[in-house]
Amino acid sequence: MIQFNCDYMVGAHPAILEKMTETNMEKTEGYGFDPYCDSARAKIREVCGCPDAEVEFLMGGTQTNATVIKAMLRPYEGVIAASTGHVNCHEAGAIEMGGHKVLALPEQNGKITAEQIRECCWLYYKDASRDHMVMPGMVYISHPTEYGTLYTLKEMEDIRRMCDEYHLSLFVDGARLGYALGSAENEVTLKDLARIADVFYIGGTKCGALFGEAVVVPDPERIPHFFMIMKQQGAVLAKGRLLGIQFDTLFTGGLYEEICGNGVRQAMKIKAALKEKNYRFYNDSPTNQQFVIISDEQEKELSEWLAVEMMDTYDENHIIMRICTSWATSDEETEELIRRL
Repeated sequence: MIQFNCDYMVGAHPAILEKMTETNMEKTEGYGFDPYCDSARAKIREVCGCPDAEVEFLMGGTQTNATVIKAMLRPYEGVIAASTGHVNCHEAGAIEMGGHKVLALPEQNGKITAEQIRECCWLYYKDASRDHMVMPGMVYISHPTEYGTLYTLKEMEDIRRMCDEYHLSLFVDGARLGYALGSAENEVTLKDLARIADVFYIGGTKCGALFGEAVVVPDPERIPHFFMIMKQQGAVLAKGRLLGIQFDTLFTGGLYEEICGNGVRQAMKIKAALKEKNYRFYNDSPTNQQFVIISDEQEKELSEWLAVEMMDTYDENHIIMRICTSWATSDEETEELIRRL
């Protein structure tokens, strides 16, 4: 089988494993209060241009989303998200379990717009029965989206302005952020995110780490006592240096963007080759996820040798196939996939 299922199928970048082995027998303080976490925090603050930011390390995307949303919302508030957003359809109700409803809006190529947010809030505040309803309290977006698309800088700034108008927090899911930063079409930098978002995270699990996400809160006052909330949620790793070492390594010498750039380059090779062979694409993704429309017959044939994710039904005879590359995808794997397809 050739495997292009997702971007976290392999372990970690060799530089991370080397550093973990090298430091394995060291004794450090736990819970993230160690020199490696301190160093990683300093490097992340520098690249984000926010020297006072709180940076905390959690273990996975769903845990991060649930913890941040619970920390920022009042009990009666919900989170606005695209219908395809991870918090809405890939987290088994983790947000609702935490007491907050996901207020799903129709997606447009995986994205939501400032005007949709305006309409959602306007409908809430014009309703005479609003005190009996869930109040919008946050906007959640992903960059890249679940469909590999990117927000422009203007789109993100427009959403920020709408959040300010309606007193909403803005949370940016960066589980695949490295693949946005590695895309030639990306306009949003880490410094932009630190300026625009109330909180965002830098994904490690899908971007070269064994596991881990780095949450950045540019203004720590936005989430007072965030560490204590993490602890309540079971989101503090006792051997915190295992997270610190990974992000310290990824943010040394530009490694994070360099390796994620490989995932995007491999995806662009596949995209160009399949376009030449007249494959149809569901959308125009500039990142490491490519969405191809294939027939049901093709799906049966491909399933004999190709492991990918079948995302959704396109019509009664066709399905949307997702091809997902990663930081670790090799030229040989890409060329073999292209040859067979």
